[in-house]
Amino acid sequence: MINAIRLSVCSTNLHNFLFLSTSPIHNKIAILMVTNAKTYEMNRQCLALDLKDDPTLIAKYEEYHSNVWPEILDSLRDSGITHMEIYRISNRLFMIIETTADFSFEKKAKLDTENTRVQDWEVLMWEYQQALPTAKPGEKWLPMEKIFDFSG
Repeated sequence: MINAIRLSVCSTNLHNFLFLSTSPIHNKIAILMVTNAKTYEMNRQCLALDLKDDPTLIAKYEEYHSNVWPEILDSLRDSGITHMEIYRISNRLFMIIETTADFSFEKKAKLDTENTRVQDWEVLMWEYQQALPTAKPGEKWLPMEKIFDFSG
């Protein structure tokens, strides 16, 4: 006898699994794997940048990132970035991006130069950002070198 149907979703990077429980004690479980129509090989990039070491500026920078302009999110998506996270400790930023296999920083830079809203955002963000000490003139976010990898 089925007393209740319980539904839950578990996601991984490439697939969604739908768990259906047909018993209140969950001893009968059906698993349905749902995949998106498009599956992409994903690549991960890690980058670093500094903020100006001023608590007021850092707070304002974080405020902007709590409500990123829709055109910026569209530009990230259009360039092949599928996921982005930015972390901060003190004034150091660490960005993780996941991209489609065909993503390139050169392609993104070209799209960005053609998008006035992205240019406006970059000028605004530069009021809060500063280049890393090892950056060359004109460089902002610098790629980081992976020095350790563990899979358990």
